[in-house]
Amino acid sequence: MKPVDPRIMLAGTVMLLAVAGAAFGLSSYWVFLATSAVLSALIALSVGVVHGRAGMVALCPLAFAGIGAWTVGWLNVHTGLPFLVMALCGALAAVPVGVAIGLPALRLRGVNLAVATLAFGGALAVVVFDKGFPGAAERSQVSRPSLFASEPGYFLLSAAVLAAVAVALAAVSRRSTGARWTAVRDSERATAALGYSVTATKLLAFAVSAFIAGLGGALMAGQLGVLSGVGFQPLASMVAFTAAVAFGSAYLEGALLAGLATTFVPEVLRQLGLPQDIAPGLFALAALQALAGGSEGVAGKLRAGLAARQKSGRPFGPDDSGVAPGPRNGTSGPDDTHAAPAAERGSRSTAHGTPEPETSAAALRVAGVSVAYGAVKAIEGVDLTITQGTVHGLIGPNGAGKSTLIDVLSGFVAPVAGQVVLNGVSLDGVPPHRRARHGIRRSFQQGRVNPELTIGQYLVLSSRGHADRQLVLDLLDAFDCPSPATKVASIDVGTRRLVEVAATMASRPSVVLLDEPAAGLSAQESARLGIGIAAIPERFGCAVLLVEHDIELVATCCDEVTALDFGRVIANGTPAAVLADPAVTRAYLGTGGQPSSGPSGDLDKAVIS
Repeated sequence: MKPVDPRIMLAGTVMLLAVAGAAFGLSSYWVFLATSAVLSALIALSVGVVHGRAGMVALCPLAFAGIGAWTVGWLNVHTGLPFLVMALCGALAAVPVGVAIGLPALRLRGVNLAVATLAFGGALAVVVFDKGFPGAAERSQVSRPSLFASEPGYFLLSAAVLAAVAVALAAVSRRSTGARWTAVRDSERATAALGYSVTATKLLAFAVSAFIAGLGGALMAGQLGVLSGVGFQPLASMVAFTAAVAFGSAYLEGALLAGLATTFVPEVLRQLGLPQDIAPGLFALAALQALAGGSEGVAGKLRAGLAARQKSGRPFGPDDSGVAPGPRNGTSGPDDTHAAPAAERGSRSTAHGTPEPETSAAALRVAGVSVAYGAVKAIEGVDLTITQGTVHGLIGPNGAGKSTLIDVLSGFVAPVAGQVVLNGVSLDGVPPHRRARHGIRRSFQQGRVNPELTIGQYLVLSSRGHADRQLVLDLLDAFDCPSPATKVASIDVGTRRLVEVAATMASRPSVVLLDEPAAGLSAQESARLGIGIAAIPERFGCAVLLVEHDIELVATCCDEVTALDFGRVIANGTPAAVLADPAVTRAYLGTGGQPSSGPSGDLDKAVIS
């Protein structure tokens, strides 16, 4: 067992002392405010899920809390259920509403989503909350549990619930669900390319956020006894949201700070004789600063500062990398990954299996695919076959349609004509995340590796949780990447590209689509990448489609090459034959042109060699 960090022990001791002092050493009024701060922190945690983790702007946290409180009020009047059961029912009642309000998030982004959720909160306040809560007219008090009936006791109950929710969220963060939320926040396309449903991921974030907020509202019913709609208005939601963003409520300490601020800053202003309306303005300014700076609020800055002071070079372990432990049975290093030239490859083998004979079966077949954007034909009648156990190059000048074809194969662009067949199965109408599950994985021209994860965690996420320690280490060996425990944020851009390429194979796909993986790499990094790509079919059993402007890399890695120009296939065959084709030379150099530098020079060099 790893030793406990002394700072964590100190923080836990201080928190315990603060809880004990608040519960037993303060007057009832201040304990009541402390309970309000805890419940506000719970609401802030709900904002931390949908905004801090999943990156969606939802300005209705108090609307979800109001649903939880209204449900408790109704159950208190019409049933004899225990309070804790009513509180759980209130939290669950908010979930379907959270899913319903999450549906616009599938189409709306940014300000548009914020306006939609704010309008929902306003409509709910007018239709439901302003008409009164059940039992309010009769002054029917919501009864607290007898064990927690006192103000100190109810504070302890609220603090225990907050701690339980924080522990549950921490557990979720260590699993693929938390990584999927941050992946959606960083790039929806990359999330779908990993095989995860963006729709399900977003709706789950809204459901969890609504549950937490609904639980906070249910506890508010027990704290106040009789409720009114004043505390659940849209302005209250905006105050809660801005404070959560300003303090970084994706983390527990940020949520605690947000809860303390929203509760005690207005109280301090009141005691000083100042208008309490100053507080929302202060939170809004702090939230704007956090959003403009792209930071994760006060808590994020504190964590970043602590991380910068930590010593580097910690030993690799499953807790750091996110990779399940397992034996490493003599995996080979980078020097063992050099593949034979394309012409000399007579058999294929996988990293975790026995050698297999060379086969000419088609792993991926494209027949007559065309894509048009209005009057512009990006791709026109493209036929392409990627044979199992081979590296297939796709070249052409800028604007030739290479990336569009990658988007078609991975499901992000629907062709107007033609068919894509994977291992004999048509992919017509199959969305991107299901294509990834069927065996097509891709990289992107712009790196989309989640910087908050370790390299090991990112590879496990890419495998949808199925990669074991041995496979992760094999993949990192193949591309000479750092250890699994290394934070993605701490590595340079070139190494991130190598990590992204390695991650495309973590789920053992049938076909890997690499979209200009060498872009921005140094000559040394490009050479490392070339060695790894050439070895993919033999070492990992994947066919590869490589889109690349580095012609020398294509010539050394690929068994077969297809050239595009203006969306049409102009040549197909061995690398030497295609690169020597006059039509390919004209496409890159122009009629009668002479190479001087850039891609044209690489093409000429490759042809001559």
